[in-house]
Amino acid sequence: MRAVVAENGRLEVRDYADPVPEAGEILVAVRACGICGSDIHTLAHGEEVAALEVVLGGGAGFDPASPYVLGHEFCAEVLDAGAETFGFDAGDLVVSMPFLLRPSGVVPLGFAHSEPGGYAERMVLTGGICLKVPNGLDHRRAALTEPMAVALHAVNKSGIKQGDAAVIVGCGPIGLAIIPWLRLRGIEPIVAADFSAKRRELALELGADLAVDPRDEAVTDAWRRVDGAKELVIFEAVGTPGMIDSVVSMAPSRARLLIAGVCMPPDTFRPFVAIIKELSMQFVYCYDGDEFAEALQAIAEGEVVVDSLITGTVGLDGVSEAFRLLGDPEDHVKILIEPGSGPEVLHVST
Repeated sequence: MRAVVAENGRLEVRDYADPVPEAGEILVAVRACGICGSDIHTLAHGEEVAALEVVLGGGAGFDPASPYVLGHEFCAEVLDAGAETFGFDAGDLVVSMPFLLRPSGVVPLGFAHSEPGGYAERMVLTGGICLKVPNGLDHRRAALTEPMAVALHAVNKSGIKQGDAAVIVGCGPIGLAIIPWLRLRGIEPIVAADFSAKRRELALELGADLAVDPRDEAVTDAWRRVDGAKELVIFEAVGTPGMIDSVVSMAPSRARLLIAGVCMPPDTFRPFVAIIKELSMQFVYCYDGDEFAEALQAIAEGEVVVDSLITGTVGLDGVSEAFRLLGDPEDHVKILIEPGSGPEVLHVST
């Protein structure tokens, strides 16, 4: 099969060994796979990722100099089932949390050398954690289940409730994905901030009440202008050094801070400022199985509308160019890889 193989910080389309399902697994054809910011970061900073894996107790399993196939935001079509795998028919569309459960341990799809992730024509999945795509939902929207689950987990961990207000700092894919979940819970006002005019426009489409350029107005000043009285939850979704300190500095007293932006380098903030304001700070990562299933169902039922997040599709031969294009926030938010399509990056309207 063909796959986009990462090695030594480069992407190359190659012939790759066909995956073979073990007992309890299914063989699938990838219909769509999202390009995530963590994919871009892993390619550019693989040695840093490998070092952090050791720090976090994951051993030394990841080596950026050895070939691997990225991709953990996928929707796929069932081709065949391994032994002791039941409940799936050829042609079923499925999504799954991005790992395999094997007797030897957990295999993180998209960040493993032993099995390909979603930047490939085919992959294998653990049948017991696959979910069939309901309601005739198309493969593009279904592929957003994983990032929408990340955003849902952030909202859940924030403890936000009706009667609270929300501020979103950074309108990248996760910052934008948080907004529909807040709107679904009746949170208002929702005030977003980003340097990109395109992403501010998308924030409004997804349900924000106000979107501001932080060069013109601090986002907490904008919140005070439209509300200023409710308890405030601030979602930091940028993930660059200095952002936590910036959010601590701008936050009103007794605000709750939800840190969803993934900052890889060391960072600092001034604890005394947070102390005298009596701020609460929560860091979040990933999601659980119930949140993953809830995200799929909410997309399928139209409770959260994800269309605006999808700004382009690309075939395997165009993935390197898609990585380059994602560096410009005025052009794209989420590009989906469709292994059966051509190389061009296409703007889509759904």
